[in-house]
Amino acid sequence: MDKTLKCVVVDDEPLAAALIKSYVEATDNLEIRRVFEDAIAASEYLNNHQTDLLFLDINMPDITGIDLFKSLENKPMLIFTTAYKNFAFEGFELEAIDYLLKPIDYPRFKKAVNKAKEFYRYQTNKQATDFVESIFVHSEYKLIKINLPDILFVESLDDYVKIHLQGSRMVLTLMPLKKMMDKLPADRFKRIHRSFVVSTQKIKAIHNRKIELITGEILPVSDSYADVINEWKKG
Repeated sequence: MDKTLKCVVVDDEPLAAALIKSYVEATDNLEIRRVFEDAIAASEYLNNHQTDLLFLDINMPDITGIDLFKSLENKPMLIFTTAYKNFAFEGFELEAIDYLLKPIDYPRFKKAVNKAKEFYRYQTNKQATDFVESIFVHSEYKLIKINLPDILFVESLDDYVKIHLQGSRMVLTLMPLKKMMDKLPADRFKRIHRSFVVSTQKIKAIHNRKIELITGEILPVSDSYADVINEWKKG
């Protein structure tokens, strides 16, 4: 049985706040704890009470939802609610679960909540066991679930990484390669170059300082990571 998520709504528009509250109350495994029209009061409450999921308006007086969230010591899962499309990138940077554009209908609300529930299960299972079969990354202002067996290799592109998947699919996410490696099981993914991390399960052959994947792609191995190949040869 899924855990009931404790929810807080912060929106300076009474009708919008009431609508989100009604949606929370109509959804299984969600529990409304507080509704705030004042961002300062909401900040004080959130810093002193454990909250699982926050529905947060962006454009509010006194302090924006973005600044409010940045100020929180213990950050809950976040779903932005706003009437303005131009804040999407800020939501992306804060790793929001989703970004709901007003007026919000219930099916779209439910879709966002299902993402939050799945992400919560992922985080909980990850803490309970070292074995994971999927990760979550933010791409195109959405939280994307990626199954580890689908990953061929990961490519660094300055501040972004491109995740190459089977079926010629790719996902681009704003994240340094080192942070991406922290998400991946070290026994199944190895760095072979400053720009490449490869799934060891997708390697077909090793030719000197080049790795051939089962899909035919050839990746270079730099001098700094030659020891990785030597370890594979010993095995």
